[in-house]
Amino acid sequence: MNAKSKIVLFGLLIGSAMVGGQVMAQTAAQTDVPGHPRVNEVNNRLDNQQNRIDNGLKNGTMTQAQATRDETHDANIGRRESVDEAKHNGHLTKQEKKNLNRSENRNSRHIYKQKH
Repeated sequence: MNAKSKIVLFGLLIGSAMVGGQVMAQTAAQTDVPGHPRVNEVNNRLDNQQNRIDNGLKNGTMTQAQATRDETHDANIGRRESVDEAKHNGHLTKQEKKNLNRSENRNSRHIYKQKH
């Protein structure tokens, strides 16, 4: 892979993370869905991780590249959640919640390691 391809790939990664961050920010106000405790738990964790990333950027403990990576992972988790919800009329099964939480735990540990 030549240098120009790497730059283009990095630009696409940053652009997708920025869009993902905006989507996450837009959905933050819609997190509590009455009667859907599993969905609410996953959404609240995603919101919390986004706040941790934002705080890391503000206080300088996290670089933009690190934040982009973590936001991309959170966006992927959000997409997986949406697909799972679509399969079950807006609900998550216990196994789906477990899988999403496992991914969120992995990303949460990564955020912690970057900030400390």
